Amino acid sequence: MAKEIKQKVTATQVRDTRPKAVAKYIGINALKVARVCDLIRGKKYLVAVGILENTDKSATDPLLKVLNSAAANAENNLNLNKEDLYVAEIYSSQGPTLKRLMIRARGRADRMLKRTSHITVILDTVKAE
Repeated sequence: MAKEIKQKVTATQVRDTRPKAVAKYIGINALKVARVCDLIRGKKYLVAVGILENTDKSATDPLLKVLNSAAANAENNLNLNKEDLYVAEIYSSQGPTLKRLMIRARGRADRMLKRTSHITVILDTVKAE
């Protein structure tokens, strides 16, 4: 019986070289952030910034900061032009939930769950056709 030889994969072979930015522990529910993420997924960088500036949702401010941070990473670290970038991947995942008590009448208390989220933005360059 022959045994299969497993090949070691080093970290340099797997590393993604696309510019990205991550914001952690944002005090907004991940589902609310995901609705705004769906608006800009796949759009060019400048179009996505315009959409976020004109959308009236609470999640647009942190998303705009993360998007601008990813574009700054692309420009400063990888020498890419902002006009050539588009939003390749954007997603929000659930962070830790803060459990608080809300005092009620007659000596009772209700539990309040303050949900947080982590936002990840990965940009990529537009391929010339």
